[in-house]
Amino acid sequence: MTTAVLAERRKLGKNGPEVFPIALGCMGMSGMYGPADEPESLATIHAAIDAGVNLLDTGDFYGMGHNEMLIAKALHFQREDVLLSVKFGAQRSPSGAWLGYDARPAAVQTSLAYSLKRLGVEYIDIYRPARLDPQVPIEETIGAIQRMVQAGYVRYIGLSEMGPETIRRAAAVHPIVDLQIEYSLVSRGPEKKIFPVLDELGIGVTAYGVLSRGLLTGSRPTDKTDIRGHFPRFKEDNLAKNQLLIERLRTLAADKGVTPAQLATAWVMAKNKTIVPVMGARTQAQIAETLKALEVRLAPDEIATLEAEVPAQAVAGTRYDPNQMKVLDSEK
Repeated sequence: MTTAVLAERRKLGKNGPEVFPIALGCMGMSGMYGPADEPESLATIHAAIDAGVNLLDTGDFYGMGHNEMLIAKALHFQREDVLLSVKFGAQRSPSGAWLGYDARPAAVQTSLAYSLKRLGVEYIDIYRPARLDPQVPIEETIGAIQRMVQAGYVRYIGLSEMGPETIRRAAAVHPIVDLQIEYSLVSRGPEKKIFPVLDELGIGVTAYGVLSRGLLTGSRPTDKTDIRGHFPRFKEDNLAKNQLLIERLRTLAADKGVTPAQLATAWVMAKNKTIVPVMGARTQAQIAETLKALEVRLAPDEIATLEAEVPAQAVAGTRYDPNQMKVLDSEK
């Protein structure tokens, strides 16, 4: 067996399932980062599952349903081998424009019904609102998902980009297994106020943006369909400033004999065993590189050096544009 298959699993919070220490984020397979290759996407999902990955993350608004249908096509008879994590609530127009969020109880059931149909499954393992709907108390949203748990359509409830107060209120309605939130060497905001609450309540973390959407590996927006072109850290002036951090990470990775992606991923996993990185690999080569991070061991002094050489406070630009930052409950 490979090192990946033998990797020690991590538990999502005190009430959640055990999962492979790295999850596969499928968003980029539906055109969010430029044109996607469906055959390669399917092969990547299969390669991940074959290596032991058992948590696939998606959203019903990724490609307006395309991502869920892609996963359904990939799974076939492997449904029992994987856990499906689905976000809902983001509203999009036929043009692809973002229209806000809807997490009303009726919307919860409607979104879930369509996800079950597109995925071709009888239940979803972890269901979560993509963002806090400012018009709907979180208790109402979680209460609606709780009823779907009781009906057998959902197994666990998760959250995404929620702040401490909202997390507490949600957990008071029903056990929460994990919070999905951006976390990386250059996005360490959750450490101060959010992670302590998660530790207190026994809630795990599924971390996305571990490579800051490819920034840390030198990846750049490909064309107008690549959403990274709208993110401040990829704007020309900021990108020039961030190049210094990228070069420092590259040097440290070379000194250790690994790639920047592997080092950045290993750092996230070393910070806390409750954290599971959600890696947006779109090719078989990328998933193979990512899984090699499981072999990277970081001593406390190496972690300290890495954080000193690539300090989060030195990154130029916020992780989302100003308008999105304003509506993120996790940033309040």
